[in-house]
Amino acid sequence: MNIPHLRLLNQQLVSSRFTDVHDLIAWMGMVQAQEYKMMRWAVGMRLREPSMRAFCEAYDAGRIVRTHLFRCTWQLVAAEDLGWMLPLCAERNKVSIRGYLAYHERRIEEREYERANRLICDALAGEKSVRKDILLARLAECGLEDDAHTMSIYLRRAEADGIICSGELDSRQNTYALVEERIPRLRKLWRNEAIVELARRYFQSHSPATLEDFVWWSNLGVGECRDAVEAIRDELVAEPVAGTTYFIHCDCRTRGYRRQTILLPSYDEYLIGYKSRHHAFEEEFRHRIHSSNGLFYPVILHDGQVVGNWHPTREPSFFRDEMQPDVADAFLRYRQFWDSDR
Repeated sequence: MNIPHLRLLNQQLVSSRFTDVHDLIAWMGMVQAQEYKMMRWAVGMRLREPSMRAFCEAYDAGRIVRTHLFRCTWQLVAAEDLGWMLPLCAERNKVSIRGYLAYHERRIEEREYERANRLICDALAGEKSVRKDILLARLAECGLEDDAHTMSIYLRRAEADGIICSGELDSRQNTYALVEERIPRLRKLWRNEAIVELARRYFQSHSPATLEDFVWWSNLGVGECRDAVEAIRDELVAEPVAGTTYFIHCDCRTRGYRRQTILLPSYDEYLIGYKSRHHAFEEEFRHRIHSSNGLFYPVILHDGQVVGNWHPTREPSFFRDEMQPDVADAFLRYRQFWDSDR
């Protein structure tokens, strides 16, 4: 079993099945969207025909939204899925926020969050989309004003409380809208049903993967994750590799792989979607792929292996002389994606 090849197929990085942005993200469950600009390429490169225009249309129409979800980081999700995903991670995200504040010797009382939420609702009511700078200015006029970090905490807490999510796409900064106005029909599930559905989405799009990978990706409890995997056990094929059990979902492809060089954006699911990433790169190059404090860099992927770093306006750098595939087609595909909105 060639794990990198299968992951490339099932993450739609090679021979994609999808032409619709919403359908792709719904299939993936969620797509990491830490970088506001690069999240567009993270989605676009997984489409059969990468299209910036298609991404913008889905985002602006509210068919997909960006918010803080699992691991308290930015993700893109299908809009209707926010209703059952958010309850799975909201409490853990609030704990993460409290931990961040405690580290900086700060504390925000619940009554302060409640006041902030009311003011945020008032500032966004009836608005289709509001840029972050405009929203913060409106909040300051209402008396809610603090340092930039604290204001971001108020916004993140409002996301965890299910009050706000992304608005329309702006070229440079985050936008916000009220969830109740942006997403009129949220799908609701009981917690155990939601975790089972999350497991199904994960393994159908990230196979081959382990239970530990799913625990990392979701940041849910090991027990809940194990129960969810058992609930879909008849949909999974277990494959032992070097003493570790990998699961492959029955809907996954195991054929159709073709060698390709890919420009991965920072924080891409191909790397960040797994606890163990040793299948994708050699340990000696780890520092070129992500920092010790969790910053992931844009990397060049060839035949499933990370071979170097790239930047939109600079020459690529490779880890070794023998790790230098032809990247011309990869950069052409990237440029065509950005040109497709003109």
